[in-house]
Amino acid sequence: MDSKVLACVDQSHYADHVTDYAAWAARRLVAPLELLHVIDRHPEIGTGNDHSGSIGFNAQEVLLTELADRDAARVRAERDQCRVFLNTLRERAIAAGVRNTDMRQRHGELEATLTEQEANTSLFVLGRRGESAATTQRDLGRNVERVVRALHKPILAVTKDFHEPRRVMIAFDGGSLSRKGVEMVAASPLFRGLPCHLLMSGSPVQDGHKQIEWAKRTLEEAGFEAPAAIVPGDAEQVIARAVQEHEIDLLIMGAYAHSPLRSLFLGSKTSDLLRSTTIPTLLLR
Repeated sequence: MDSKVLACVDQSHYADHVTDYAAWAARRLVAPLELLHVIDRHPEIGTGNDHSGSIGFNAQEVLLTELADRDAARVRAERDQCRVFLNTLRERAIAAGVRNTDMRQRHGELEATLTEQEANTSLFVLGRRGESAATTQRDLGRNVERVVRALHKPILAVTKDFHEPRRVMIAFDGGSLSRKGVEMVAASPLFRGLPCHLLMSGSPVQDGHKQIEWAKRTLEEAGFEAPAAIVPGDAEQVIARAVQEHEIDLLIMGAYAHSPLRSLFLGSKTSDLLRSTTIPTLLLR
């Protein structure tokens, strides 16, 4: 894995958890950490003032100047507030042992900004929920699927309350994406020294035993303890049960392999699993 760990943070209490997991990953990878906050270029903000009706001579120019000044003042205040917020998180990451921690704030769209950063990023870390969690009942942030589909590097989607991972699990289906995931885990220092469980679930797969034996052997040759199991049944239920039974701290799985259109009509297994599991999940694309 190359270059920096990039933590996507917003001004919610989830930012602390994102920072903690990003710092853990940066230490394991011996990589620099960058804290990124993206400010929406077009926030939906209204003052409540009524500017309609007849407002006098040269009123249009005066009104435009007033609105421009007000917008500039809002942007400056927001930028200063974000700088304080990011500096607090930076100090948190440094205290966690990542001295090479930088911070950045950008105006724009989250998806486009992260795509621009992808070439120099080895791992993205983001929260499954964010600022909107305080005002909505959505159990998965509105940006998660769109961002994950736009990127090609691993994305660590975290929940709440940092706990240093001690056991990890790969949801393995024998496909090319999950095989690449096994090879990535075997080659990366991110999970080195941690037991790595392999679980194949869902509908029976042709040569399933052969596939999971390959995965087990690949991890063991890299020095991992890799218990493996094939458990038929609904993947969401099987994985959720195995996570509890084996006290798994982090789940690794392929993400959004099907088109957005198919997900719209038939639903997404990735989103269903993210909703049902309460532990951080490393998503592979």
